[in-house]
Amino acid sequence: MSDVEGLQSVQEHGDDEQHAHDDAFAQEPRNDADARHDADDHPRVNGAVDTAVDSSEGGSENSGEQDGHGSDNTKKGNDASVPAGATRFSSWTYAVLFLLFSIVGVGMMQWGVSVSTTGSALPEPLAGLWDFIVKMWTQQRYVFVLNLALLALIYLAVLFLINRFWVATPVVMTAWMIFSLVERFKVQSRYEALLPTDFDFLNSNAGDIATFLPSGSTGMVINVTIGMLVFIALCVLANHFDLRKGKIIEHRGSGKAGAAARIVGVLVPGLVVAMFVSAVGTVGSWANSLAERMGDIPSMWDSVYDSQRNGTLLAFSRQLNPKIMDEPTGYSEATMQGVLKRYEAQAKTINATRTANLTDSSVVFVLSESFSDPLRVPGLNLNEDPMPFIRSLKDTTTSGLMLSSGYGGGTANLEFQALTGLSMANFDSSLTSPYQQLIPKLQWTPSVNQLWDGGKDSVAFHPYEASMYSRSTNYQKFGFPHFYTRSGPEFIKDSKPIDTSPYAGDNAAYSSVTDWMQNAPGNRFVQLVTMQNHMPYSNWYNNNQFVATPGQGAPALGSDETMAIQTYAKGMSLTDASTSDFLSSLDSENRPITVMFYGDHLPGIYTTAGADSANSIALHETDYFIWSNQASASSGTKLNDSAYSSPNFFMAQTAEHMNAKVSPYIAFLTLLHGKISAMEPPVVNKIQGWSRIPAGQTIYLDAQGNPMDARSFDAPTKQMLNDYKLIQYDITAGKHYLENTDFMTLPGVKNAAAIAGSNGNNGKQGDAKSLASNTAASASVPSAASALTSLDIANGSATGAAHQREGQVARSGR
Repeated sequence: MSDVEGLQSVQEHGDDEQHAHDDAFAQEPRNDADARHDADDHPRVNGAVDTAVDSSEGGSENSGEQDGHGSDNTKKGNDASVPAGATRFSSWTYAVLFLLFSIVGVGMMQWGVSVSTTGSALPEPLAGLWDFIVKMWTQQRYVFVLNLALLALIYLAVLFLINRFWVATPVVMTAWMIFSLVERFKVQSRYEALLPTDFDFLNSNAGDIATFLPSGSTGMVINVTIGMLVFIALCVLANHFDLRKGKIIEHRGSGKAGAAARIVGVLVPGLVVAMFVSAVGTVGSWANSLAERMGDIPSMWDSVYDSQRNGTLLAFSRQLNPKIMDEPTGYSEATMQGVLKRYEAQAKTINATRTANLTDSSVVFVLSESFSDPLRVPGLNLNEDPMPFIRSLKDTTTSGLMLSSGYGGGTANLEFQALTGLSMANFDSSLTSPYQQLIPKLQWTPSVNQLWDGGKDSVAFHPYEASMYSRSTNYQKFGFPHFYTRSGPEFIKDSKPIDTSPYAGDNAAYSSVTDWMQNAPGNRFVQLVTMQNHMPYSNWYNNNQFVATPGQGAPALGSDETMAIQTYAKGMSLTDASTSDFLSSLDSENRPITVMFYGDHLPGIYTTAGADSANSIALHETDYFIWSNQASASSGTKLNDSAYSSPNFFMAQTAEHMNAKVSPYIAFLTLLHGKISAMEPPVVNKIQGWSRIPAGQTIYLDAQGNPMDARSFDAPTKQMLNDYKLIQYDITAGKHYLENTDFMTLPGVKNAAAIAGSNGNNGKQGDAKSLASNTAASASVPSAASALTSLDIANGSATGAAHQREGQVARSGR
């Protein structure tokens, strides 16, 4: 065969192969996107696949030049595979869409809390989002950016995990929308933002989610579902026209490199979010400092307002991992057994000289909002005494000044201490609000109301929103079966304000309590938190006779300060008169009733006095008294050593005022109060915020109100302070070694766990009548006033100082 014939033969053979190749493409059309898709799914032959794609493209072009038939077949095949208008999305397109969807996600989160609140009104989602954004210019607060970064990092991790933009995006957007929808329902039904503990229903009782659904929610669910289905359809459509198919990582070389890139893309943003969330609730941590620099202003008295103000994601993250307190040295079961035995012995000693039972009376705890004598404020004069009745009453019954950790705020922290006997001074400074950060997570929540039949014979009143400080949730944990508020679901009988004030008058709050007690026979524990004197103070009252002037040599008062003080003084006088009527009504009852009344903090209106740091203690001292009606054996009692206290000692003082027997826990508080009259974290002369008080030494006051130096405490006092930390750690962060013991149990109650309860279902303390059979003191136990003259805590003996008060009690009228 000649060379010419050979070449012709090869050419014909090549044409045959080309026609076969074209026929194959006509039967199974392919394009470059399909080839790259296969290459990504088979990384080990990635280079070979790319070469095949290039060869087929080149072969088609050449055969088209030599044979129009092959070119037509290829064109038809490609037209059948690629939609008209399809294009390959660039990485910049994905980046822009990523940012846009992240902003939409933040908007969804803010929509979840866009309802009227005590501090803000955001009726529309766009208005709420825009208000959140413009803070960057109007207030130099960049919490929008911080929330956006957190959300974007979560989104990014999911993108790298799935590696398909048009699949990952509807996944994360659906998750965000579900979260926002549930949160909106909870806000509408309970006026409370979602808390981490709300997700417990996923593991325990999924039916709890139904409690978040307000009336008329079905329509919103349908609309949101339709909206999300439309969005998913758009993503499917976008994926159809995207020749890249939304792939984030397109690797052509080693498959290991692509896999490594995706792993890094998942781990890095995931770890950053995890580290931030784990640390943002701890004061002084890098995350907490960053949030503060970005403009985070925790507002934990109102979880909805906190989410509006600082962003839903940031507010939620702050709740996830707050530091409670450091584990005390030597904490163990054996150590706690030693603590138990130590104070069981002291309880027996105290009870030997006491004749009453605490639950044989009704006890009413009244937290009077911002109640404090303005005449004690340095540099301030008033033309009239705003509290003549209470001032006179304090001269005849157990009373004094309470050291408060707050100024202008912090109500729930004082309330928490009064109900539990725990001290804010023992917590880490990161724990700014136990009601939000601690109680919802606790499984054991002992509180004073549980002494009355495990809480079943207790009730709470608050003539405002049930959601404030998450009281509705926390009171359930404490075992209150009923909580009457203005917002329901159990409605307080009267919440009428006085004149133009926005808050319920104290006369209305007291009336609700007395009406309830008259229809509730037996002995009860009653918790009342008033609202009348809450800030602001904007000239609410008609015929206000009070005039505020600076004291001699004191700086002049500002006009706004003067108006606020005069409004507050009028409110105080109204509280004074209402309290007089309230006690008169209780005095007419034929059953014993004792009232523990206290102001939580001073109002944050004393700008002039607050400018002087020397006034710090004076601006953190409120008034309190313990009073018993005529039907009580303790009527007319005035303890001589009650001049100073702090709310953690109130249950112990109430028992001492009533001459009532105590549990080992109350015995411990009684002993400690004998050594330290009051204790609180460091204080400053500014309205209480929620970054807590700056670092500093805990304030301790002696019986005369003088500051005490902890370094000079004697060994017994140091031992008791260490025991306090052990007890508080065991309850709040430890292993609850004391839970199933008699530590919280009053004399005569056999089941030690009766008052402790768990999971919000507090156990039964036992009928109060059963305690009456245990009033006889053992004759073999020496008198507390004479036997306890020395203290050796380590060996189980106790101080005489704490008990010698028994002989100092003036019990007139008994």
